[in-house]
Amino acid sequence: MLTKVYSAALHGADALEVEIEVNEGGGDPKVVLVGLPDTAVKESKDRVTTAISNSGYRWPRGRTTINLAPADIKKEGPSFDLPIALGMLAIAHGRDLPRLADCCIAGELALTGAVRPVKGVLPIALEARRRGKAVLIVPVENAAEASVVQGLSVHGVGNLRECFEFLDGKAGIPPTVSDLGAVFHSNRHTDVDFADVKGQAGVKRAFEVAVAGGHNLLVLGSPGAGKSMLAKRIPTIMPPMTLEEAIETTKIHSVCGLLAGRHNFVALRPFRAPHHTISDVGLLGGSSTPTPGEVSLAHHGVLFLDELPEFRRSTLEVLRQPLEDGKVTISRAAGSLTFPADIMLVAAMNPCPCGFYGHPKRECRCSPGQIERYRQRISGPLLDRIDIHVEAAPVEYNELTSTAEAESSADVRGRVEEVRKRQAARFDGSLQPALNARMQPRHMREHCRISEKCHGLMKHALEDLHLSARAHDRILKVARTIADLAGADSVGEEHLMEAIQYRTLDRSLWM
Repeated sequence: MLTKVYSAALHGADALEVEIEVNEGGGDPKVVLVGLPDTAVKESKDRVTTAISNSGYRWPRGRTTINLAPADIKKEGPSFDLPIALGMLAIAHGRDLPRLADCCIAGELALTGAVRPVKGVLPIALEARRRGKAVLIVPVENAAEASVVQGLSVHGVGNLRECFEFLDGKAGIPPTVSDLGAVFHSNRHTDVDFADVKGQAGVKRAFEVAVAGGHNLLVLGSPGAGKSMLAKRIPTIMPPMTLEEAIETTKIHSVCGLLAGRHNFVALRPFRAPHHTISDVGLLGGSSTPTPGEVSLAHHGVLFLDELPEFRRSTLEVLRQPLEDGKVTISRAAGSLTFPADIMLVAAMNPCPCGFYGHPKRECRCSPGQIERYRQRISGPLLDRIDIHVEAAPVEYNELTSTAEAESSADVRGRVEEVRKRQAARFDGSLQPALNARMQPRHMREHCRISEKCHGLMKHALEDLHLSARAHDRILKVARTIADLAGADSVGEEHLMEAIQYRTLDRSLWM
């Protein structure tokens, strides 16, 4: 007897349908598992047979062959336990379970027969819908996560017996229903606001320019200047995520197993702040079984690198591709995987190892050589890819104790959204995402034209600061964003001068 059960295997940030064929034949009692399984999948036959016995059922006593098709895709993790067990039960009890053809099933089994949660349920649900499945059966803890996918009847099960009786028509399990709009809006609350930050008007302005045009940003300042505090509030001034962006981001977090409880949907723009000891694989993604790294977890949000020079130089260099392309490609012998990485990079650093070079009240203890070596930990090519460099001065006492109400995130976000609309109308679908920071040379020739006087300013800046061609383009893109914030149709001298002064680390002071 042969039966088929359908599940899905994770492949990068997506899922691929897997057809599980279970066949009982003659010969010695034995369970044979084929179809390129990893160690966790190979061990499933021991978990499955024990769970079946402890659930009060018998399992096939002859030679049972289980094939996971297609056989050229590696199957990983314990999510195939439940569908394999159901296929074995259908054969052992001679039951024709017609609903199996319309179901996609995933779940790990405990030895008691209980169903445990698994990672990547959201991409599995999206693949089930794409394949035309009507029913998705997952662990009860994953049901809410899967239910955001419309067009599927999602049923959460707690144990093997409950699931088998549901498919056999002897028990009913009500579907888990979620109001996607309500889930989306309920997960958009945040407790931080730009109004919490005292002083730093110039730095706030630079942050607004950066977010409005999608520019990468580096903040330079002494300890306690508020660099991290400001960075953590950047998502609050970014335009809210669309539903499509939220689902795409949630998929990545689902694959990494970061969704749990009421936090089963990512509706706020991600803010990821890895420690400077992170490895290349942790930042970019990879390992023998490629999984998303911090760059992809920050997709549609902010990747914040605090104490930038403390990161290993090799680790920072891997950021070049995602910053340029908005995606990460990881190649292994078995093939290549691409993870999305449309991020805004925000970095912070001290001006020197002790942190007080240039401080108005505290003396720096570092030698010129130490300062130079500290700065040289960040390569020129990486600095070129950061559009805006801004200095955060120490906050004065009268600013800290001021009772004047600061501008809120909502006020800044309103201006940012207006600028984003201008960019969307300007590029009219010819650029995705429609951001000034992503302009190609053909867009710049059309939208970043400057006057002869501006050409003179730019020439002096390039000669005095020894800027590269890439830095020249970055300045023009930032100037275009500043002009958009001012409501100007063309880039003027004042816009260009402000953009040039956002190249702090190119000045002779830091060379």
